[in-house]
Amino acid sequence: MKPLPEPCNEHQKKSSSARGEMPSGEAKAAPGNTELGAESPARQNGFTAPPSVSESHAPSPPHAPAVEAQLPREQWGGKYEFLLSCIGYCVGLGNVWRFPYLCYRNGGGVFLIPYFIMLFFTGMPLFLMELSLGQYGAAGPITVWKCCPLLKGIGIGMLCVSMLVCLYYNVIIAWTFYYLGSSFQSPLPWSCDYSANVKLCNTTTKSPSEVFWNKNVLGVDNSTGLHDPGPVRWQLALCLLAAWFIIFLCMLKGIRSSGKVVYVTATFPYFVLLVLIIRGATLEGSLQGVAFYLTPVWEKLANAQVWNDAASQIFYSLGIGVGGLLSMASYNKFDNNVIRDTLVITIGNCATSFFAGFAIFSILGHMAWRKGVPVEKVADTGPGLAFVAYPEALALLPGSVFWSILFFLMLFMLGVDTLFGNMEGITTAVLDEFPQLRSNMKHKTLFLGLLCFGFYLMGLLLVTNGGIYWFTLIDSFSTSFGLIIITLFMCLGISFFYGVNQFCQDIVDMICRCPPWCTKVLLYFKACWVFCTPFLLLFILSYIFIEMYRTSLRYGSYVFPLWGKALGVCMGTFCCLQIPIWAIVAVSRESGTLKDRFQKAIRPLNSWRVNNLNSSPHEQHVEPERIEGPFTVNLTEMDFTAMAWDSSEA
Repeated sequence: MKPLPEPCNEHQKKSSSARGEMPSGEAKAAPGNTELGAESPARQNGFTAPPSVSESHAPSPPHAPAVEAQLPREQWGGKYEFLLSCIGYCVGLGNVWRFPYLCYRNGGGVFLIPYFIMLFFTGMPLFLMELSLGQYGAAGPITVWKCCPLLKGIGIGMLCVSMLVCLYYNVIIAWTFYYLGSSFQSPLPWSCDYSANVKLCNTTTKSPSEVFWNKNVLGVDNSTGLHDPGPVRWQLALCLLAAWFIIFLCMLKGIRSSGKVVYVTATFPYFVLLVLIIRGATLEGSLQGVAFYLTPVWEKLANAQVWNDAASQIFYSLGIGVGGLLSMASYNKFDNNVIRDTLVITIGNCATSFFAGFAIFSILGHMAWRKGVPVEKVADTGPGLAFVAYPEALALLPGSVFWSILFFLMLFMLGVDTLFGNMEGITTAVLDEFPQLRSNMKHKTLFLGLLCFGFYLMGLLLVTNGGIYWFTLIDSFSTSFGLIIITLFMCLGISFFYGVNQFCQDIVDMICRCPPWCTKVLLYFKACWVFCTPFLLLFILSYIFIEMYRTSLRYGSYVFPLWGKALGVCMGTFCCLQIPIWAIVAVSRESGTLKDRFQKAIRPLNSWRVNNLNSSPHEQHVEPERIEGPFTVNLTEMDFTAMAWDSSEA
């Protein structure tokens, strides 16, 4: 590995950000590609004109193509908008309804050991890689692969995964809307004080909250399985429409609107969690719940399932590999310190998960004390916790209506923030591929409206009587092995095709005034990208395939049929198949032998990095994309004066 260079000075920093180039002054190329380093800024479509000719505005050949100026790319209104957007994107429903359950199931406090090991060796390196790639390239998940056209399929695969996530994630927000509306009545319709629930509370078979969830909300009692979705439940259809309309309004002006919304949506959940912790600490039995949450069981460390759960929770809670982080980072200023942001966001996300566990288990401990049962009898994960166990616990508190409204408002904010990031990944990818949409607000609004409405129509399947089965299927396979494969190829592609030394140099160029600690931390991340992270991703992938083969997919007592499981496998396969498909396309577009084509396909395009328009609007430099031709012609001064010389000789 070559040593990292010394930090650049202030003059280099300003000049490089103004030109949209690297501060070191060197033309960046992939390792092994020396031709790019000698290219002149005036090169267009294979023709090279010397700087003196281009600067003096000498007449150009009649067939020379014109360079179209692009619109300046939007930027975050302030540093905190980006940080809050990333924190809101990462801190989602999984932090509240999945981490506490995994913690108690996998040995209590012992689970934090594999959890933080996976954070430092998998989560942080991949998080930094995605932020750095987006910020340096100033492009979305598809266009950013100008750095290595062979890997464009990774961006397409990210887009496919993000679309599947958006499809089902907003259904959760629709459920939250339904519960939020139902909370504005006293007594709560899932409490024992509600007149229709008196008989249920006298039996031990099903709780009122469970009946309300399955019968009133889902209607799953009227469906026999995946093959029998039944009619659309109009109440949920209206809630889903309202959810997509809110997303449309918040995303209408891009980061200029969503960047302001996150000041509320990203901070409000912390306020609610703090209030719930304070309230829970005053309840009888709360310490029993917290003890159940944190009591260590050291024998669990020898179980591979514990390590897989830790890795998967880190991976999914940070939102890696979906394109949201990459897209949000693409709107940063070029000299933003991505290493500092990575440390703040990832550690803040994990601390929030741990913090949320106290809010959850203190109140579940009170419910277990009221019922006279162990805490494990009332603990649950996923929708079962958010819409059955926890609402039932809140119904036991004095002022239950207030606590219920507060809790479901928090779930709404958590869901909306995460959906912002996923939708930003989709819209940025499309707008970067079709930049004319950015210049026309009408066309951009129409595109966003059609996108949201299309998701709404597809999401109607998930709000039928059997919609929960389809929800479980998409949730289980959309972010399963396909996402791990996409992320694995991203890590390997940047490390070995683009070059890990080059990538580290790019990060140093961005940070510019790189503190000594940043340089040392970067060496650690380099080792992770090359060795630790790919190995751990392979471990997760192997475990997923083993579990997929050994276990059946279930929802409650319903076992999914083989064709349903095969459909889920096809979803994940379709996402990761984009990588070889677009790699073949990239190689076929080049000329020469197969080896030559491959080497050209991993070489960055000329427009990589130089089309970053985050600099001053008066000092923008746009270079056209490289177009390979069968011949290379180098134009000189004589080529432009040849006509006058010939006429004088005549």
